[in-house]
Amino acid sequence: MPTPHTTARPRFGRYALSTAGIFGMLLLALPFAGLTGATAWSGFHLSPGDFAAMRISVLYTAAALVLIVVLGTPTAYWLARSHFTGKWLIELLLLLPLLTPPLAMGILLATLYGPYGWAGQPLERIGLILTNSAAAFILAQFYGAAPYYIVAARAAFEGVPGELEQVALTLGKTRWQSFLLVTLPLARLGLAAGLALAWVRALGEFGIVLIVAYYPQGIPVKLWVNLQDMGLSAVYPLLWLFFLIAMPLPLLLGLLSRRRAALL
Repeated sequence: MPTPHTTARPRFGRYALSTAGIFGMLLLALPFAGLTGATAWSGFHLSPGDFAAMRISVLYTAAALVLIVVLGTPTAYWLARSHFTGKWLIELLLLLPLLTPPLAMGILLATLYGPYGWAGQPLERIGLILTNSAAAFILAQFYGAAPYYIVAARAAFEGVPGELEQVALTLGKTRWQSFLLVTLPLARLGLAAGLALAWVRALGEFGIVLIVAYYPQGIPVKLWVNLQDMGLSAVYPLLWLFFLIAMPLPLLLGLLSRRRAALL
């Protein structure tokens, strides 16, 4: 029979956990509460060029996301399922873009893909300019967000038991069919989380984009330009617009993930 002393411990643990959780969330929410108070709602209006920045950010981020999924998904699956000598070196290469400060990453990309870079020169001869162009914008977003998606997708694939894929193979399915019918559905929650993370990361990328693709201006660079030219009053409305277009996809993916997890 549990004594009052033994039942008090779990209750104290729950209270401590709840208190820590509430305090952590309040700390995270504090800057945005300040933003709500600092916004001049009575004269709320966007600045010239803000809608164009929004269109550029949404379109190019969507294009970058397609590129990230097409190249990142097989990379993540390969890392999750392959075992070979020197794999640690591949994992180190994946970590490098994550560890590199965004501004430094932009400088590295400009050095490589710029007009005088060893990759940029031949690409420019065939008409692909990777500085201050739409392609450069997408390239910067790819380098900023792809590692996050690959790390999340790899964890999702590693969470799928390899024995289930083997069962599908013994039932006559090809490796491709096993991936589509077994692995992909079971890893979808982790993949959705990686996709949401990549979307937010690419949309908000500033440091790399600032160096490689100052033009065309997306929302992060336009926020900087508004601050320089017009002050904080021109920053807050565009920031609210950024939240408005950035949040729906992660919220939708999170909602679908929780709903499907509840059905399992």
